Amino acid sequence: MVLKGLRRPAVAKAWNHRLRHALNMQFINLSVFGVKTMKIAQIAPLAESCPPRLYGGTERIVSYLTEELVRQGHQVTLFASGDSITSAELVPCSKMALRLDHSVKDMTPHHVVMLDQVARRADEFDVLHFHIDHLHYPLMRPYFDRIVTTLHGRLDLPDLMPFYSAFPEPPVVSISDAQRSPMPPVNWLGTILHGLPADLLPFRKDSSGDYLAFLGRISPEKGPDRAIEIAAQAGLSLKIAAKIDDADQRYWEQIIAPMIAAHPNVEFIGEINEFQKADFLGNARALLFPICWPEPFGLVMIEAMACGTPVIALAHGSVPEVIDHGQSGFVVNSIDEAVAAARSVGMLERQAIRKRFEHRFTAEQMARNYLAAYHRLPALRQRQSLIAIPANKGAIRMPMAYAGVEASAASAG
Repeated sequence: MVLKGLRRPAVAKAWNHRLRHALNMQFINLSVFGVKTMKIAQIAPLAESCPPRLYGGTERIVSYLTEELVRQGHQVTLFASGDSITSAELVPCSKMALRLDHSVKDMTPHHVVMLDQVARRADEFDVLHFHIDHLHYPLMRPYFDRIVTTLHGRLDLPDLMPFYSAFPEPPVVSISDAQRSPMPPVNWLGTILHGLPADLLPFRKDSSGDYLAFLGRISPEKGPDRAIEIAAQAGLSLKIAAKIDDADQRYWEQIIAPMIAAHPNVEFIGEINEFQKADFLGNARALLFPICWPEPFGLVMIEAMACGTPVIALAHGSVPEVIDHGQSGFVVNSIDEAVAAARSVGMLERQAIRKRFEHRFTAEQMARNYLAAYHRLPALRQRQSLIAIPANKGAIRMPMAYAGVEASAASAG
């Protein structure tokens, strides 16, 4: 049997060669013939730029994912603040990061305007990937077969339950398995852990500073008070690099600032940028992550691991999924256990910690996982680049080709 009707001899010859090896197969993947790559829209929050100049976890991940998808050859359009820096096509949806624009009092109208821009261009994209929680759901209902929403925040808030019960259809991605636990039944595409560019933060074989590090924001759930207590009991210095939101100003003034003043071993540095982060984390004896809330992921943990710096973290939320206990750090259940870990953390090999990062948490791996999730969307499944060969017919059915799926052939058995 040969494939007829192809006018270009070289193409026909290539098809016939593959068919001779596929007579007992049900499907052949058309991606082996080099069809086009995916058109992907990434829709970021406008609170920070992509990547953020200072603090900002979600926008940072959107940036890393966008750049890696571009590097892998996909056509990516980033809807984000106008001060974002990207190799993708940038659609500026605000002049600058809204958190840094002091004239902005309410971010919602700005996001609604952005969603209008997304809706006007929605038909251009194979995938619309949202990172803005749930604001887009009513407007994007006609596109539920091609949207993905990564849920970056905590999901145990009571107001979210009726919302997700009303919208169980849109495909969603969690950033840890622990994050999912309070949710009603929804359309989970999978859990995809965050990743960083492998060369973003340099590995430090030896730390030059004998201090514990706390990096993040000053808030009760992040536990800066517990970090101070752990350092004091362990007899070690502590450096705190953190932002202070308006909502946490009273907590800072009444709790944390007095504690810092009372402990000469504690230094408050303030909010730091990406360039300062490498030295801050890389020179630390260990990162303290003494949270007391259901942390969805905790990006700072893998930032420390990239530098080879071990992490000491209380076992809440995603922590047991991110930290390999006894390899990349210690997962503890109390202040006393954290103090003991801080004293013995030098036993962990920094090279081994870096290897755990490279094995589990690179942006390349994160992007591959998202591409696999995109392929599970209904709109893309209908466009899979497969040729069906009925066992008892000479005809060959050729659905619309799509290049994103890796070349493979499934045996009919």
